[in-house]
Amino acid sequence: MTPVNGRPIEIMLIEDNAGDVRLTQEALKENKVHNNLRVMRDGESALEYLNRQDLSAARPDLILLDLNLPGMNGQEVLAKIKSNPETGAIPIVILTTSGAEEDVARSYSLHANCYVTKPVDLTQFLSIIRSVDSFWLSVVTLPPRDA
Repeated sequence: MTPVNGRPIEIMLIEDNAGDVRLTQEALKENKVHNNLRVMRDGESALEYLNRQDLSAARPDLILLDLNLPGMNGQEVLAKIKSNPETGAIPIVILTTSGAEEDVARSYSLHANCYVTKPVDLTQFLSIIRSVDSFWLSVVTLPPRDA
């Protein structure tokens, strides 16, 4: 896939773990698709960014969301993003350490587009990020920004 309408793919990573942020950045750098990664350390700042008036220049094309966030948890963030007509069409990939069935079921009931359990092993983690990146940025047609 080429960048959307000639522009880089905008990815928002909502993740508080600095190590996971760094690994995700490294894995995404290896991709041949030009992307911009915006990192948010908590749900509140992510929602504040998404709810600003002018998103035309940097609205995310894809959101990678951890469930275990300080303050507002990832499922609360997911529910707010998906219930907002301005942001509801943005694909959201849950990327979390939790493999609990109730977390998986609840995330999908809140309209997550994908649920991925982060492996503990470094090599497997990088492989998972590359797979998510490859699928969502090379195979899938993302919705237009004004959807």
